[in-house]
Amino acid sequence: MERIAARALTEVEHIGGTAGRMLGVAVTGEHADGSVGVTARVSDGAAALDVRLSVAYPQSVAHATLDARTHMQRRVAEFTGLTVARVDITVTSLHAQDSCTKTVQ
Repeated sequence: MERIAARALTEVEHIGGTAGRMLGVAVTGEHADGSVGVTARVSDGAAALDVRLSVAYPQSVAHATLDARTHMQRRVAEFTGLTVARVDITVTSLHAQDSCTKTVQ
C-alpha cells in the first residue's frame, strides 16, 4: 500500500520528493523527482497514511497538500479496496518548480 500511495503522488502536480534534513534544515540532495516517504497502517479495514513530501514553490502548500491527500485517498481505495481514514502530511521543504525559464538573448 505504501508503494501505491507513493506512486499516486507522482501523478499530483506540484508535489515532489522528501528532503533530507539535518538539525531541522533541508540539506542538499533534495530533488523534486525523488521519492516521497509513505508509511501505512491498516486497522479494522481502514488505512492511515503518514506522508513526507515537498511542494513546488510558489504554490500554495494548503492547496497542494489537499490535492495530494484527495488523490492518494482515491487511488489507494481504487487499488486496494480499503478506505483511507486518515492522511497525515509533513511538508519537508519547498522546491524550485520545474518550468521553463526565460533567457535574454
